Amino acid sequence: MAQPMEQSIHRDPALFYWILFPITVVMILTGVLRHYATILLASTPKKLELPAVREQRSLLRGINLRNNAHSISPSAFAARKNYMISAYKEGAFLKDPDNRGKAAANPMTDPAAMEGMMGMMKGNMAMMVPQTLIMGWINAFFAGYVIMKLPFPLTLRFKSMLQSGVATRDLDVRWVSSLSWYFLNLFGLQSVFIFILGNDNAANQMAQQMSQMNPGAGMNMFQPGQDPDRIFQSEAENLVVLEHEYILKGVEERLLSSA
Repeated sequence: MAQPMEQSIHRDPALFYWILFPITVVMILTGVLRHYATILLASTPKKLELPAVREQRSLLRGINLRNNAHSISPSAFAARKNYMISAYKEGAFLKDPDNRGKAAANPMTDPAAMEGMMGMMKGNMAMMVPQTLIMGWINAFFAGYVIMKLPFPLTLRFKSMLQSGVATRDLDVRWVSSLSWYFLNLFGLQSVFIFILGNDNAANQMAQQMSQMNPGAGMNMFQPGQDPDRIFQSEAENLVVLEHEYILKGVEERLLSSA
């Protein structure tokens, strides 16, 4: 059986030193600079006031009670449940009890919300500006170059990902263009950044995008414009309909029957 002819392209060996290596080095240096720029642009988080901390921790206490109700006895659960429900309905944990029942304040007038939005804009600027400059640099000097060939076979679905900027239909899918090498470095250098900067670094593109998509995963549990009283009332309803089942109920009989 005849073996299929392997496609070969005569390339200048200097492409490795003048295209592939510079792009990789520039991407690593850009990630390191982004890390330190993000640290410099980050503002010092303000400490929450005691009523605000109490409001957030009270909601977290109710959530923990629901999630771990099976670990406490029925009497202990009933006592905690009745206390939390009455406190939620009376608004005992609210930071501003006088504003209960009123419309939520405009987030644009909240200094804390404005500070958070400004911090997000700084993070976007530190992420977008370097990538825009590098993208323009690669398009201006390295567009259309085929710089390397992967040593393992791939399906045709990888062609659009590995050969960006090279409009050749018959080119083997294993060949990688300079623009595609940029995108591979953009999303594949996390292990290098961890080795250089540690696990908690701001150089990773995907980590920054995920943190910006979920800004409420930090200290503040209430998003700007949300009504804490409505959240407390919803949590009280969740506790009311919760069916308690003690995990140690009848444990003596179960232990003796299995012996």
